[in-house]
Amino acid sequence: MAFDIALPTRPTGASEPARDLYDTVLADHQRFIGDPVRRLRAAVADSPAFVMAQVFLGYLHAAGTDAATLPAAKAYHAAAAALPANDREAGHVAALGAMVEGRFREAAALLSRVSEQYPRDALALQIGQLLDFLTGDAGMLRDRIGRARPHWTADMPGYHAILGLHAFGLEETGDYAAAEAAGRAAIDLEPRNSWAQHAVAHVLEMQDRREEGIAWMRQDVDRWTRDSYFAVHNWWHLALFHRGLGDAAGALELLDGPIWGDRSTLAYDMVDASALLWRLHLDGVDVGDRWTPLADQWAAAVGESTYAFNDAHAAMAFAAAGRADALAALREAQARAMATPGDNAEMVRLVGRPLVDGLAAYADGDWRGAIAALERTQGVDNRFGGSHAQRDVIDLTLIAAAERAGDSSAAARFRAGRAAKR
Repeated sequence: MAFDIALPTRPTGASEPARDLYDTVLADHQRFIGDPVRRLRAAVADSPAFVMAQVFLGYLHAAGTDAATLPAAKAYHAAAAALPANDREAGHVAALGAMVEGRFREAAALLSRVSEQYPRDALALQIGQLLDFLTGDAGMLRDRIGRARPHWTADMPGYHAILGLHAFGLEETGDYAAAEAAGRAAIDLEPRNSWAQHAVAHVLEMQDRREEGIAWMRQDVDRWTRDSYFAVHNWWHLALFHRGLGDAAGALELLDGPIWGDRSTLAYDMVDASALLWRLHLDGVDVGDRWTPLADQWAAAVGESTYAFNDAHAAMAFAAAGRADALAALREAQARAMATPGDNAEMVRLVGRPLVDGLAAYADGDWRGAIAALERTQGVDNRFGGSHAQRDVIDLTLIAAAERAGDSSAAARFRAGRAAKR
């Protein structure tokens, strides 16, 4: 089919100042910097009928998978749905509607349709890839961007972001050389592209190039931390490199500092804190009383299960802190989630519940029980989202449980499976 790659010159309902604000926010969002919510609210205050500003705000509030921000995301969708829109904007409104109802795969498909017609719609590509990440669809992480990339050229604003997005998709499908090349090229074009920085870090993690990883992250920290709302996750990658080299003290220093020193209540930040502490727990590192405040924050955040990936990381904190009450409440929330519409029901059933059971068993010293539960996720663990590097914690826990159970055969089998994935 012929692609119409010309975007509307004037978004529906936007004054020129509001449109300029929107364009600035989009450019910054491609680098994960700035204060997008404040500026988009200013755009809406100037132009209440600016449908894409309402949609963008909805995406930002839904993207973090935080139950606390979901009502705001739904309100922005309702506001957008009541406004006039052209066909491209209507596609975004429909995708946001599916997203706030937990139908992530449907939302991803709707944005694919937008991208087919408008392959230079940068927001459709960026949010679409986020949805591919949330659903663990590695093929689409790569192909969504790969299909659009021929319609972009290096002289176009935002081309660096397309390279960075493609780099991550290539990495998640195991094309490490192409991923690293694309990610480094993106950084050459735009040093503050935190997503491209992260894509290269993933390549170095998956290839166990840990000294190179530390050098990559340390060579210019300012470029990926200054005014960035993605910095915590990139700090987490640096901590993984330190942990992989046996430097537990260095990893804990990063945890106590930029990763979770301010006790962030954002789900993504708490995921990173749990993920690092659990890996150190598997290594036999004494992490002191760090689990308790993290478990307290998770208990306040997961009254309902809205995303199984988050549930698993909450369970790490509950299990390690000995919070049987919080684990029981989480299981009840998961039971409710499995009985409701949306993709999370399947995510919990296939991966989330077995993971919670396996992590709890491991913390209780029930090595065989942990293995039995965690093995149920093998082959389907991608279905609850995250990256290969994040889901690696499942294999690491299986290996540790087998070793502690004295089952050398199982441990060898789990190591071989992990090596094949990497």
